[in-house]
Formats: sequence, structure tokens, C-alpha cells
Amino acid sequence: MMQWKAKWIRAAAEPEGCPEFIRKFDLDALPSSAILSITATGVYEVYLNGKRVSNYVLAPGWTSYATRHQYQQYEVSELLQEHNIMCIGMSGGWYHRRAPAWAFDWNDRNEPMNAVIAQLEWETGGLWTDEDWQVRESAVRFSSIYDGETYDARIDDPPCSPVKVIDKGTENLIAQEGEIICEQDVIYPARIFRTHKGECVVDFGQEITGYVQLELTAQRGERVTLSHAEMLDKEGNFYTENYRSAKAKLCYICRDGHQSYKPHFTFFGFRYIRADEFPGTPSLDNFKAIVVCSDLRRTGDLRCGDPEMNRLFENIFWGQRGNYLDIPTDCPQRDERLGWTGDAQVFVKTASYNYDVRKFFHKWLADLAADQAENGAIPHVVPAALHRCGSAAWDDAAVICPWQLYMTYGDREILRRQFHSMVRYIDYICGTTKDAYLWTGGTHYGDWLGLDAPAGSYKGSSRPDFIASAYFAYSTALVAKTAAVLEEDASRFEKLHGKIVEKFRSVFPEYTTQTEHVLALQFGLAEDPAKTADDLAAMIAADGGCLKTGFVGTPYLLHVLSQNGHVRLAYDLLLRREYPSWLFSVTQGATTMWEHWDGYKEDGSFWSADMNSFNHYAYGAVGDWVYEEAAGIHIPENAPGFQRIRFAPQADKRLGWLEASIETVRGPVRSKWVHEGDRVRYELQTPVEAEIEIDGRRRTVGPGAYLLFGQP
Repeated sequence: MMQWKAKWIRAAAEPEGCPEFIRKFDLDALPSSAILSITATGVYEVYLNGKRVSNYVLAPGWTSYATRHQYQQYEVSELLQEHNIMCIGMSGGWYHRRAPAWAFDWNDRNEPMNAVIAQLEWETGGLWTDEDWQVRESAVRFSSIYDGETYDARIDDPPCSPVKVIDKGTENLIAQEGEIICEQDVIYPARIFRTHKGECVVDFGQEITGYVQLELTAQRGERVTLSHAEMLDKEGNFYTENYRSAKAKLCYICRDGHQSYKPHFTFFGFRYIRADEFPGTPSLDNFKAIVVCSDLRRTGDLRCGDPEMNRLFENIFWGQRGNYLDIPTDCPQRDERLGWTGDAQVFVKTASYNYDVRKFFHKWLADLAADQAENGAIPHVVPAALHRCGSAAWDDAAVICPWQLYMTYGDREILRRQFHSMVRYIDYICGTTKDAYLWTGGTHYGDWLGLDAPAGSYKGSSRPDFIASAYFAYSTALVAKTAAVLEEDASRFEKLHGKIVEKFRSVFPEYTTQTEHVLALQFGLAEDPAKTADDLAAMIAADGGCLKTGFVGTPYLLHVLSQNGHVRLAYDLLLRREYPSWLFSVTQGATTMWEHWDGYKEDGSFWSADMNSFNHYAYGAVGDWVYEEAAGIHIPENAPGFQRIRFAPQADKRLGWLEASIETVRGPVRSKWVHEGDRVRYELQTPVEAEIEIDGRRRTVGPGAYLLFGQP
């Protein structure tokens, strides 16, 4: 456990702009090892003798700061010299973020000013933050997660003033748990053009999360002001209404000569920038975009013979990267960017196939447990920036996410660590429901953004008590399975699950919406699955062959169809180009997943201005259907972590061919099928024993690569 000699320090008086803490020191001899331990109430970057000590962007990340505040450690001996200066710049980041107008229940922080604690230790000595440090104003005049950054390059070596040591403990400080955030791809602009309004707009061709780096030659005092946007309107003009109150602006005040700048303490979600001010005429050479996200290792890949479907696959990956920035956010652009639990749980399976997210979710789920209410309810966002708890499908992230990590990676430790939280959540439902063995009452989001929503509502028409009770059954079943895996007493939860199913079937004998059919099938609640699936198919046909599901029903829709004799219909929905469909956004030029099926309509209008993100990964959950059902890569429940594999691909000639691969904890898994005239060619690779089922014939094989042929 870290022994802190350092003290928290802050500026003695509120600084103008973002502070920079300074410490000069000399060394008689250069050490062979030197470890810097550091964190801040906000986000920081630290330089030693003019060189940045780490590529960690937006350190220390976002956690439930009151109980779990990460610190980082860096080996810095190579940066030391005889005479040294350490500079720590910082901004409020997530810690001091302003409350947006819509967030009436924002969980404000009490501390008004930025503070830092740092400790540098080497073999024969050390130094740490104390009253001997100084603070000064920096060139970063303003920085905000929502509103952007202002930087004045004319400021050079401003005067220093004393710091104030504050009485703030270190009991909540924990070593870095999550993945670091860092710069990834560099994207050069696709075009620069003038809109009908005369706006100078740069199009990077791909929506990203990150920031722009400027490169220009200018005179002292000239300004660059950039606005960010995801979309252009139907006249081709710059569109920012959907950012709500987030200003999302960069302002750079130039010094003389050639110069380069990129933001220090903020990030944006954008595809386009508008040069509101610029010295001279902007050109493509003045800009490049830098992708910023958690440093996740890509493990999955999806490709097929349909170019638009390949674009959808890429949009799913880009959507995950854009929203996996230390926490699983809902969106990266507007005045929100929160860790909504519902989005996280519906996408977690796809996420775990696409990237190695073990470390990422270990940290986030620890925050979820830390922020869990005393009665066991789960915050709707984690870390708990809002005072909201208690919605089915959102709160169930407490159970579904750990279980999926166990299934994908064989991670028993995540189950062990989260088990108490999972049990408390089930007990919360039991203790607050109006009807025993159901989850009734309370306030729920329902089938959020379901297309069968009544006029003026964001919630679909599925009954809230139906959805809540269905998830109650599912989460209870998963807790029972978790208890068995951990060799805990599972009988209480098994009995509870049986009573929930019995009561559910009695109270909800009929299903009134697509989503209700889907949940009854997916969670094993339908007494007659075949009839329920047929009824669902008939309902889809009556709805014009269209899905009507929202955030709750959509992730499972294709699964329940293909698993119950309606593979063709599942493909029909996947391959549909017209609204509503996954490919509609692709036909409209999307490069990430959209929050709404018709965020941008065929007539060029927008769904809404107040809640219309164009980088919102939830509907990208269809990716796990492609891995599991289309490509046929299944993890048997009794063989978590790909100890064994079941291949059962379901080919469709309209795709031509499909290839899916996952770099699992056991090695690479690959499934490819190609339509070749009157037969289908299957190429399968497994690192473990596997069962292969094609055309109703089953084979058991050992590790290796296999070639098989089947009927089209």
C-alpha cells in the first residue's frame, strides 16, 4: 500500500485560468530508479525538465472519487538531470465539471479549487508536494470537458506565488486500475469547403472522439477559434443544436512564427470543425484529428461480401472506441458523456468480443459497487453524477456485465468481487416491489426510444412492469449461476427465480409488443417458445417487416428469431436498408452508430435537437448476433472463457460471404463461410475442442483448422 508523505496542495487564491504547480530541485547524483506517484482533483499532465512523463491523457481518469480516486506511478529516472524543474498543469476535468441545464439532480462536488498531490522517490531521497512548491497561471486560460479550451501562446514564464497545503486525506487513493487513456489514430482531413452560409468547414470523413491539432504560422495575438459538430444540415451548413449547452469550442491565441497546438485537458466528439476565426486562409495542412480513447487491445473482426454491411461493422467498432473513454459513456459530444448503465449492459457482449475490456470493466464495476445505494439500488450512471437509481435494464448492469466478463474471459475474480453487489441488487428489488415475485412500481425508462412509443414519449409501449419483472427473473437466474460458480449457496436464488417465472407467467400470459415477445423468449419466460416466436414474426410482418424495438428489445431481437426458427427474418431485418434499420444510417453516410434509427431523416431533417447523438453505441449490440449466430461462434455456458466452442454458422446468400474472428484467452477463433454456387464453403479455426453443427450434422473436433461444405 502506498505510503504518502506528500500533502495535497492548491493555489492560495483562485487563479486566472488553469494552474500550473512548480518545483525546482537539484540532484548530487542521478538515481538509477525514480518513481513519481501523482493524482489530482481534476485532470493533470506533468512535465519533468520540459518533457512529458507519460502518454496518459486526461489522467487520473474518472472514478467514484469519494471512495476510489486513482493515482498513477511513472518511472522518470531517464528524465532527471543535475538541475530539475517539475511542472504539473491541471484543469477541473470530470471532478469540477459544470452541471448542464437538463441535470436537475446533478451530484455536485464540494471542493471549489483544483488540488494535486505528488511524490517523487529515488534510492537516496525524494520530494513531495508541500508548502515549498509554487503555483502560477498557465497558458491554458480555460478548459472544460463540455465547453472546450482556450490557450494563450503568448504567455511565457508567468510569475509564481505560494501554494496552500489543504487538509485532505489519502484514504480513498487507489493505484491505477483501469486502462490508461491515450492518443490513438491520426486522421487527416478529407476536404475543406465553404457552406452556403459562407462557413469554412473541415470534414475529417470519420466521426471520432478526441481533438484537433493545429499547425500554422501566425503573428502574435492572432486567433484561431474552432467549433465542433457531428453533422451538416440538409443545406450542408454546420449543425450544432444536438450538442445542447456544450459549447465544444477551441480558442488558440497565437504567438509569432510557426506553432503547433492541441488541447491539454478536454476532448470532443466530432466529424466536422468550423473555423470561426483563423489568420489568413485555412488549408488542409493546418489540421489533423487525433483519436483519444482507452487503450484497449482489439480482439475481434467482422467482414463480409456486402460493402454497406462492412461499413456497419466499422461503425460498431468506431462507436465503441468513441465511447470507451475511461468509462462506457453514452455519447462523447453533448453536455452528457456519462456512464449510463443501460447502454453498458446491452453492449457488453459485443464489446468483449471486439476488444479486451477486462481491465476496463473491472474498474468501472468497482465504481458501480462503490456508488450502489444503501438499499442496493444501482445508479443510472456510474460514476454517480446523477441522483437517480432504480430502473430495470439499467440497474441490471450490476449483474449482466460481470456475468458476461465471466463468459467471455472465464473471469471468476470479477464474479467474486461483484457478488455482494449483485446480491444486494436482487434484495433491493425484493424489498421495494409492490408485488412479491415481480418488480412492479417504481420509475423505469422502459423500452427507451422504442418505435412503438406513444406520441410525445421517449418510452416504447412495452409495459414497464413487464420489462422490470422480466429483468428481475433474468438477473436472479444469473445471480444463482454466479453463486454456483463461486460455490456459494445458490438455493435461495434458484427458488426465487422459480417463483418469479411462475408469477410472471400467471400475470403476463400475453405479450403486446415486439419487445415483450423478445424478452419473454430471451429470458426463458415464454411457456410456448415456438408459438411466441411465430407470434413475434407475425407482428413484425404486420408492422411492415419493420422492427419497433428500442434499447431494451433490440439487442436480443435477432437472437430470439434465429434461435426459434426464423433465421431468414433475422437476416431480413439486418439487411434492410430503409428506415428503420441498422443500414439506414449507413445509407445516410454514418461513420458511427446513431442514438436514433432516424437521427437524420431522409428529407434532411433531424429527429430532434435535444437528444440526438450520432455516436451512441447501444444499437451496435447487433454485433454479437453476427459473431454468435451468423458466424456461429458460441461459448457453451459450462465452458466459459472459450474452454470449448460450439460452431453453428447460419449462412445467408445475400451477404455472399462472412468472416468473424476473436482473439480469445485460449487463442484465435475464426469462422468463415462463402456461398459457392450450389454449396457453402465453411472454414473454421479453433484453439480448443469444439463441436461443429452444419446442416443438422454434428462433429466433435480437436484444436485445429477445418474445411467443410454444406447446403446453401
